[in-house]
Amino acid sequence: MFKRKIITLSAIMIAGLMTFQANVLADAVEEKPYLSLGADLSTDQKSKVLELLDVDEKALDQYNIVTVTNADEHKYLDDYLDSSVIGTKALSSVLVEKRDKGEGIDVTTKNITYCTAGMYENALTTAGVTDATVTVAGPFNITGTAALVGAMNAYEDMTGEDISSESKDAATNELVVTSELADQLNDSDKAEQFLALIKEKVLSDDVKSESDINDIIDECSKDLDITVTDDQKAQIAELMQKINKLDLNVNDLKEQASKIYDKLSDMDIDTQGIFEKIKTALSSIFAALSGLFN
Repeated sequence: MFKRKIITLSAIMIAGLMTFQANVLADAVEEKPYLSLGADLSTDQKSKVLELLDVDEKALDQYNIVTVTNADEHKYLDDYLDSSVIGTKALSSVLVEKRDKGEGIDVTTKNITYCTAGMYENALTTAGVTDATVTVAGPFNITGTAALVGAMNAYEDMTGEDISSESKDAATNELVVTSELADQLNDSDKAEQFLALIKEKVLSDDVKSESDINDIIDECSKDLDITVTDDQKAQIAELMQKINKLDLNVNDLKEQASKIYDKLSDMDIDTQGIFEKIKTALSSIFAALSGLFN
């Protein structure tokens, strides 16, 4: 009887040790980064992109590789950009690496002329992407609008989480609207901050009506000393109504607002009054968001 108990206990201990060992080994397996490559890259162009992404061409087995075609690009961009801007070849490529929970999104661009890192960060947050390091590169200077498609597809494969078609559409829409506004203002930073600030206020205050959204656009325009046309205002309002329907994480939006505030703090702003207005606006957003969790 005693011997049987010892044998039984030993079997349980061995099973437990085996389970523990399996868990340790599973945790030790490093998750491979995801590499999204443009389908139309030539051999030389692919080598150049991999160099810019700091990827050893001889070690591609250490990455999960996905491909983005020109058809994929047109699928998401045709509603917002002329086909001539999108082009006929998929060249932009993206490296996506998972970060620890709570670390947020960090984007770096290389040979990208139309979209800034901040624009990608804002759009990816809208798509529901969290905690990822993203590097976007082209073999030579390219617009980079199509890279967002590759980043979203790679993130889906990496996490196993589907990004809804509505989220992808809103993110693409946001990237294009921000890029066009930056071109009109000749100031990418201000365009990023303007769209992100509007988004924060609309979502934190749960603003639904077009009239109320237009009031927020006017308020943010005044705070940042930005003039937008009626067409731009209509585009932004339509975008915000799309974003409003998405199931976005309020904590992620709060973190994004913090990054915007930090970026503004680092800028050389001549008009102290403008800075104080923005600081007050962001403080009210933080207070509203904090109230949701108390």
